Amino acid sequence: MPNIVPVILCGGSGTRLWPRSRASKPKPFLPLVGDSTLFEAALARCPADGGFSSPVVVTGHKHLDHVEQQLGAVDGAQIIVEPSARNTAAAIALAAFRLPEDAVMLVCPSDHHIGNAQAFADAARAAADLAGEGWLVSFGIEATAPETGFGYLKRGEPIGDKGYRTAQFVEKPDLERAKGFLADGGYAWNGGIFAFRVKDFLSELSEHRPQIASVVAEAVAKGSADGQRFHPDAETFATVESDSVDYAVMENTSRAAMVPVNMDWSDIGNWHALHEALPRDANGNSVRGNVRAELVDCRNVLIDSDGPRVSVIGLEDVIVVVDGNDVMITTVAGVQKVGKLDGAANQ
Repeated sequence: MPNIVPVILCGGSGTRLWPRSRASKPKPFLPLVGDSTLFEAALARCPADGGFSSPVVVTGHKHLDHVEQQLGAVDGAQIIVEPSARNTAAAIALAAFRLPEDAVMLVCPSDHHIGNAQAFADAARAAADLAGEGWLVSFGIEATAPETGFGYLKRGEPIGDKGYRTAQFVEKPDLERAKGFLADGGYAWNGGIFAFRVKDFLSELSEHRPQIASVVAEAVAKGSADGQRFHPDAETFATVESDSVDYAVMENTSRAAMVPVNMDWSDIGNWHALHEALPRDANGNSVRGNVRAELVDCRNVLIDSDGPRVSVIGLEDVIVVVDGNDVMITTVAGVQKVGKLDGAANQ
């Protein structure tokens, strides 16, 4: 099996986890589940003794200090500093043009929680085997609920004993369709984790999005290295089209495959998702932080405070967050609207 190069994508502002997550320090760099940050946990899942090469981290200028502090000294690691945000197709292409053409890239978001690291590693090895045969592989994460916030992958025919062809990429469904997918059993969540050889990805990108491939190639050719940092040419990169890797490549290639995996995964996309990933007491309540909290006759309440005592009585399905002078309270039903608050939008 070839060595696998982890390509860790660090971007976004995590506004739906405001006020804990902020543009200056978004959710990948926070210890939301356990003592490690989500970014540190992503790195730890890809150790050298597990068949992984040194990581390539793709990030922007505003996150560079956090990346370098939490990455530490890793021999052979690269940090590609995006001059501007141009979505995942261009970000992955930046890494691809900095790697050997036969390298297998494992593209991972930096802000997800994976509770079962062994299941992740097993899926990564299976995906790398398929990638070595020319497949472009998605992780098909076992759907455990009729989620409407994720895209889905429809399973096609088997490819040996490693995985399946991807028969269809499905956009985020409404609730009734999501329930149908769950009952069918042949659909998995698309968690945005991919594996492919560099040359196969760049070939497909050049065929389906030639402007992205050519402009990123030029930006890398004109770029410069500074220690472990690499800076693509900013003026060139600013002209690249913005598109996701799903739309640009994965939904267009005839070599799309999926590896099914059940790894206790969460995208930690909002406060309810974080609560679901945390330990709870018998009433479903959780308290984060070194804080005094008192809950009386409460069910499914999350308290996240950086100091002030929080007392809650008689509430259900409620989230209370205290961060300095900012206090945010929402029902579970309202978590998707947190990012629209003035405090989150204007941070």
